[in-house]
Amino acid sequence: MSIYALKPKFQALLRPLVRALFAAGITANQVTLAACIVSVALGIWLCADPRPALFLTIPLWMFLRMAFNAIDGMLAREFGQKSPLGAYLNELTDVIADACLYLPFAFLAHFSALAVGVFIALSIMVEMTGVIGLMVGASRRYDGPFGKSDRAFAIGALALGIGFGLPVQAWLLWLFPVLSLLCVWTIVNRVQQGLKEARA
Repeated sequence: MSIYALKPKFQALLRPLVRALFAAGITANQVTLAACIVSVALGIWLCADPRPALFLTIPLWMFLRMAFNAIDGMLAREFGQKSPLGAYLNELTDVIADACLYLPFAFLAHFSALAVGVFIALSIMVEMTGVIGLMVGASRRYDGPFGKSDRAFAIGALALGIGFGLPVQAWLLWLFPVLSLLCVWTIVNRVQQGLKEARA
């Protein structure tokens, strides 16, 4: 089970806004790029000034970014804005944005910079594995247990704790390694499900 399964209900809530954006001439690619630019800017800002209180901006932006991601997909599918460029932008900007939002944690005393770096690399591999499904005759795989939405929830909750003064504790050094193991589990699951779908 993954938080991704809740996406249809979230999209239903956003549909009136999507119609309004389409009527205003906003395109899916514009929404995709805007979300990425804000994510990169926020990540750079927090790397340069990693005060714990500023990490409260991460969960707020994670929620808004989820809305951006749903909106660009709905504009593309429901309003005839699908394009090859949009497919590239959708995948590339997601991993760029994720990496930029995860990187500031490496600048905190709570965590090992190496562990955060490994987590970022494995997160990229999770999404790459999902896309490779298309290359083997399956669909784009979104299997959990630790897909993009699940990582956003976990990182947002962690940033919330840090923002409210989570103290530096020894067990926190194991947090990103555990999240990395969840990424490995997700990679294996996506490979298995992709191969199963391709054989079928």
